[in-house]
Amino acid sequence: MDITISNSLLTASFKRKGAELISLKNTEATEYMWEGNPEFWGKHSPVLFPIVGTLKQNIYRFNDQEYTMGRHGFARDLDFEIASQSESSITFALKASDATRTVYPFDFELQITYTLAGNQLEIRYDVANTGSSALPFSIGAHPAFALPGNFEDYSLQFSEQAPDAYYLLQDDLLSDVTAPVHTTAATLLLNYSLFENDALVFRKNQVTSIAILHQSKERIRVHCKGFPFLGIWTKNQAPFLCIEPWYGVSDTVNSNQDLFEKEGITILQAKENFTAKFAIEIV
Repeated sequence: MDITISNSLLTASFKRKGAELISLKNTEATEYMWEGNPEFWGKHSPVLFPIVGTLKQNIYRFNDQEYTMGRHGFARDLDFEIASQSESSITFALKASDATRTVYPFDFELQITYTLAGNQLEIRYDVANTGSSALPFSIGAHPAFALPGNFEDYSLQFSEQAPDAYYLLQDDLLSDVTAPVHTTAATLLLNYSLFENDALVFRKNQVTSIAILHQSKERIRVHCKGFPFLGIWTKNQAPFLCIEPWYGVSDTVNSNQDLFEKEGITILQAKENFTAKFAIEIV
């Protein structure tokens, strides 16, 4: 059963599986989230944890052992508990288990809180190291926004000067090869050819907020200040666009596969906590 929260301007719905946001509507019932049609991509807004992107050969090493983990980690495929809920807010929780420790031998608790505040949905990630040793992890968002009509009628507008370049993926791994960002007045016109090599990846905390415009009119804005990486992605001919704030990134093509040395990894010492948040604004 879907779980719903609302305020006077917005209604948001979720599934316990993956604590996934599946719907975000205004008072006119306009749907802003991708429907999850598996013909293109069968998800809506998965949470990426405890890795973002792809591991080299889907393998990482820790304490002289080799572990296998699929793209974007396991949290998106597991059922979360509901830790708390009110009319306009909900917190989901996931704790380490015997099943997670077989692929990720660390103790943790992940909480994801969604709160409707005015015309924004605020998303907060809280990660706690509940073990006695260091906890290495990455976390990220993957919201897919519905773009009905002609894809090329849409554009992206950066809140500040647009980055000069983005990084290309090579076999799902992050390369050192870049491509220029061709913008006019910090606006990037969308077309499917931009995504021929998969996602556009921005490093170094270059983007604090980014808006989707339809025929030059702002539709959605993602506020992601503080996130060190950002991905932008769609599939050919798919009527959606993902704007993905990340604390972490795919392995580089030259990765040594040591999880503690992975680019973008966050390391929490015993009993430490981590918090990050971003917001989706409906304009």
